[in-house]
Amino acid sequence: MNDKLRIDGSTVGQVSEWLDQGRGIASWKSINLGNLDTSWLTPARTKEGEPMEKPNWQCANEPERIVEAAQDIEVQASKEVKRFHVAVRPSGNGLSTKVTDGGSRRIRAAVEKAGEGAFHTFDYMDYNNAVIWAQDKVVPLVDYKAEVTA
Repeated sequence: MNDKLRIDGSTVGQVSEWLDQGRGIASWKSINLGNLDTSWLTPARTKEGEPMEKPNWQCANEPERIVEAAQDIEVQASKEVKRFHVAVRPSGNGLSTKVTDGGSRRIRAAVEKAGEGAFHTFDYMDYNNAVIWAQDKVVPLVDYKAEVTA
């Protein structure tokens, strides 16, 4: 079993800053039944050294894990493999929009086809696009930072 914390390449800068400050990294899992696949990263401690409070109401009261060293973190580098328009509808209360059932099925199918570690994001701008990302490679944080700065 891999016991390293896996982060997305977009969070490397912030995670590195927190580690350099000696604050550690806390990984929080969602306990919201409507959002169980979500997680958040925060520093483990405030700048004053106190334990960090949970980032929002959806989190458990304690972090799932705390990591203190860059050697315990690996970066999942991802690449865009597909982008397509999805239909949206007004939410039940009319205050936001939601992807239609058909759009949700298309997204799930595309993520499944993209393989293990794939995920989706939205590019709402003007087009309401779903963007499918596939896992490109997984590298230790130290190596990832060396590649980016080289």
